This record gives sequence, C-alpha cells and structure tokens, in this order.
Amino acid sequence: MALVKSVENKKVNRVKLLSVALGAAVSLVALQSAQAFNGPTNVQIDGGPLGPLQLSGGADGYFYGLSGTGNAANQGLLGTSKATGFAFLNGMVEMQKTTGLVQFTIEVGSSNPIILGYAPPRPSVQNFSTGPLYAGFLTLAPTSNLTISAGMLNSIEGYEGGIDWANSNPLSSELYYVENSQSRGVSATYTYGPVSGTIEFGDGFDTGVWNFFQGLATYTINTNNVLSVFGATNVSRTGLNANIYGSAGPIGGLSSGSPYSHMTVASYGANYVNSTMVGAYYSYTMGNLNLVPEVQYVYAKVDHEVGLNKFSSNFGAALFADYSIGKSPYSIGAWGEYFSSNGPDYWFVQPGAQGIGVSVSPTWQSKNLFVRADVGLLHLTKFSNDYGTHTGYGNDGGSRNQADFLLEGGVLF
Repeated sequence: MALVKSVENKKVNRVKLLSVALGAAVSLVALQSAQAFNGPTNVQIDGGPLGPLQLSGGADGYFYGLSGTGNAANQGLLGTSKATGFAFLNGMVEMQKTTGLVQFTIEVGSSNPIILGYAPPRPSVQNFSTGPLYAGFLTLAPTSNLTISAGMLNSIEGYEGGIDWANSNPLSSELYYVENSQSRGVSATYTYGPVSGTIEFGDGFDTGVWNFFQGLATYTINTNNVLSVFGATNVSRTGLNANIYGSAGPIGGLSSGSPYSHMTVASYGANYVNSTMVGAYYSYTMGNLNLVPEVQYVYAKVDHEVGLNKFSSNFGAALFADYSIGKSPYSIGAWGEYFSSNGPDYWFVQPGAQGIGVSVSPTWQSKNLFVRADVGLLHLTKFSNDYGTHTGYGNDGGSRNQADFLLEGGVLF
C-alpha cells in the first residue's frame, strides 16, 4: 500500500489556503499576520463596473535532498529511489472582489505541498476535478456580519495552509496530511464581535458526493490570543467507486504519467472519506514570537460495505513557532509533531505507524523575493503492527529515520 499511498496519490492533492469566505478570512488572516514570513500582498486594481479588485500570487521552486530512499526495484516507504532533485513547487494567481453585496474569489494555478516523511510530489494542475481552477466561489454579503459562498471552496480544517507561502515552513506535518482539501460546496460565515463561525457543506475530498460537513469557530480573545476549533464529518456513506481528486486528469492513472488520474475512494482510502475529525489550535503572540499548538483526532467507524472492518483512528499534536529577528529580513519557522495511527487502516506512512517529527526553516525575505531552507527529521517510534506490516525507510526497510533538506526560492506579489 505504500506506493498506492505515496504523497503523489495523497495529500499532495490537498491544497488549501486559510479562508473560505470573507468572514473566515478576516479572523484567519489576522492570525497569520503574526507570522514573520509574509505571504503575497494584494495589488489594488480598478475593476470598472465590478468595483475595486485585488490581485495577488506567486511562484517558487526548490532543490531537495532526501534520506531513506529505496532503489529502482524497491522504492520503499518513502516511495522513491531519487535522493536529490529540483522541482517547481507552487504557482498561483488570485483575483478577489471583497466589497459590496456580490463578491468573488478566483484562484488559478497549482500547489504541491511537501509532507515530511514522503518524497516531494510532481507538479500538476490536475489535482482537482476543476483542473487548474484551484478555488472559485461566489460570495453574497447581505450584512457586515454574514457571508454566504458557493463554488470550489478551500478547506477549513487545521492550521496549516496548502500553499507553502501560507506557512512558515515549506514542509508540512502529518496533521495536514490526513485533512480534507478543496471541495465543491456552499458555506456560511457569521461574525459576532470577537467570535466568528463557518459551516461548510459539500462533496468533501472532491468526490462529487454531497454528504460532508465542516465547521470552524474562532474566538479572538485579544490581538495576541486567538482560539480556533474545527471539525468535519460525512453524514452518509461515500462508496468505493466515487472519484476522488484528480478527476480532471487523463484516464490511465500512473500508467498515463499522471498520479492524479481518476483516483477512486477505493484506491485513496475509504477511511479518510468516511471519517469524523475534531481539532483545535491556539495562536499566541509575544513580540516577534508566534506560537501555535494544535491537536487533532480523526476516526473511521466500522462499515463493512466500504471495507472498514475495524475501528481505526489517527491522533496528531504539533507546536508551530515563528520568530522574526528584529527588523531584519530574517526569520525562523519551526514545528514539532507527534502522531499515532491505530487500527488496520492506512492514515500516514503505513497502518499502525507512530512517530515524532521536527522541521526548522530559516528564511530571508525582501519585499517580493524570498529564500528559505528547511531541515526536517522524522523518527518512527513504531513501524510494525498487528496486521502484517513491518516496513521502515531505506533499501532494506529497516530504518526508523527519514530526513528532508530543502532550499526554496520564490517571488510573491
């Protein structure tokens, strides 16, 4: 299952920004403003009869080096025999209208998040059923407190964003890996004083089956303390033959050269789609330091019709830190994580895997340009289970450790 569940077939498809509608964007962008690494800055343009518009975007690429690779005959747990390389990472252009009764957001491009513990993915604009349309939704704002959106929506699960410049580190955690990403649906956001809440209903995991709820509540205690609680669940069964991500790609799967081609729930994992998730994160800012602890729990109940024959779950906890060095162009982002998969289903790396990870990313940023390095280390505290799986990293599958070394550069506008 390691090859089927490589990052190319998996969370590489789960790209997301940190907002779904205007109300959610206000609270989450406020949270992100504490970060030392700054994402794109909107360019104000005159949209004529549409009114004022905002344009932003960016592009980046990276060199990488990996430990724990396999060989040509056995790519191993990492899913590759290639230890070094250069790749395009993200390219995205966003157009927004955020004033008036009728508003909209359009995001076009590709995103290829890198997960610590997996090989870097191949770039593609066929990650979703909408092809290069990463997100596109229409928003009605009848009052200053209420927004209603419909279209291809960003996920509201978890702290990390799917575009790497939404995060302080290019590497993403295991918590991000098990979350849902873009999906088609409708959402409503209501803000009352320091509290905002968003409810989203749609097809979840881009399956085309409308049975998935997401929720996010954010409480801005003050400018230095923000609490967010999120959850998600499917309210009916999503069958094994439903398409999931990449259905805009060519037919033929991996044999066609595209890892995003018409994957189904069966190949992706019924436990992800037919699951329930709860989690929370808390942002604390003190001067140039921002700390964000996060906890997350997801589980799948027994459903023999989709092959879920035993209860299984995944727990993750992480601490994200971001520190800007005075008024200089330098900053440091870092995170540490713990994860534990339980039961026979594949959640991360392999069934029953448990481990810890750390990522440290020094950054230089000057206006529109940035350069970041990242060193990530993953240690499996457990990589054998009661279901016949005993595979680690390296040619012989005997290593508990995997390391990523990245050097990233890009331009934002």
